[in-house]
Amino acid sequence: MTSVDSVVARLTALHPKLIDLSLDRMWRILAALGHPERSLPPVIHVGGTNGKGSTIAFMRAILEAAGRRVHVYTSPHLVRFNERFRLGGEGEGRLASDEELGAALLECERANAGAPITVFEITTAAGLLLFARHPADALLLEVGLGGRLDATNVVERPLAAVITPVSFDHAEHLGDSVGKIAAEKAGILKPGVPAIVAAQPREALAAIARQAARIKAPIRIAGEDWTATEERGRLVYQDDDGLLDLPAPKLYGRHQFENAGVAIAALRAVGALALPPAAFESGIAKADWPARMQRLAHGRLAALAPPGSELWLDGGHNADGGRAIANALADLEERVSRPVVLVIGMLSTKDCEGFLKNFAGLARRVVALPIPRQEKTLPADLIADIARGVGIPAQGSADVETALAAIARFDLEAPPRILITGSLYLAGDVLAMNGTPPA
Repeated sequence: MTSVDSVVARLTALHPKLIDLSLDRMWRILAALGHPERSLPPVIHVGGTNGKGSTIAFMRAILEAAGRRVHVYTSPHLVRFNERFRLGGEGEGRLASDEELGAALLECERANAGAPITVFEITTAAGLLLFARHPADALLLEVGLGGRLDATNVVERPLAAVITPVSFDHAEHLGDSVGKIAAEKAGILKPGVPAIVAAQPREALAAIARQAARIKAPIRIAGEDWTATEERGRLVYQDDDGLLDLPAPKLYGRHQFENAGVAIAALRAVGALALPPAAFESGIAKADWPARMQRLAHGRLAALAPPGSELWLDGGHNADGGRAIANALADLEERVSRPVVLVIGMLSTKDCEGFLKNFAGLARRVVALPIPRQEKTLPADLIADIARGVGIPAQGSADVETALAAIARFDLEAPPRILITGSLYLAGDVLAMNGTPPA
């Protein structure tokens, strides 16, 4: 194990719960560390259910195209723990090294002095320490879970707070309705700080707007204060400051036009960054975010897929994420028709039926599998039963390689379009197996 892996494994034992939403432990360790959260570069705080990572990827690419140095904190990682920590620098910056990250985690471990703390909390503290010690022009800070009590919610006055689409996920921690979940997400809003809000279900928008009004946060809402639409294969963005006619996002899917719009709205709301139009054009076309409708054209798994087939990967794992993926597959189907086969692994904490319903009438077959090293993985046979229940023929498989071999034996009229989906944990395993880990 690397020093980072060994430290993380040791820290896991400090708190019996992986998730325990509270800010008390964060305030304690940050005080012991000398309050690094007070010495950060200007922060854009990003919460929501779906699209947080993609929205951050667009903002990062735009800012870097304008020559800005950008720190980024995201979770979870796909292959390496270091992916969570990107340090700004010339060009695209870089992931924190094992040495830097290991040292920061050890410093946090010493400051914590054996007190209870979750892994995400001490990880966040280590990130804030690194970001405070390396100069940059901006920090893009992704919420881990919820917002109000999330470990990242310790920045007193960010440049902006962004809420991407809210949907039903993590109900056991955040509430049993979309409105309650949205109210938790809206906990990142701050008085006087611009609130940038993506298109939302009515109940979610009402909860977010109530919180913004209560604390007097100026709010900018998709469809009301700006629009981002696809027109003739380009992204057309418009707000009170004018129109931007931009290339289509590099990230595939109509939902990425919406995520790009949220990113542009956030950056335009922050006048302090003063970005030229050319930066938006370059950034939108360049932004990349792995395991989001990612085509695996090369690599070990790509070579195992049936000859002539397409292999895609998406880590979506809730009903709304499934809807976005299904829409993207339908758009691909319109361009070039192929039989669609899904390879799916999901956790028992997710709404498997709600996810799979999106693919009824679109997917020809489902091959279900367990997610390696995940205690809460759904058994493959249970996923297959759920798929058959929504009308998709399905079978179980032991792993990805076996699933691809099974697909090669299907009697299909053309080489299939294969999508591996259902979990970011599975997506990380796939990228590692394929030999194409995120940079």
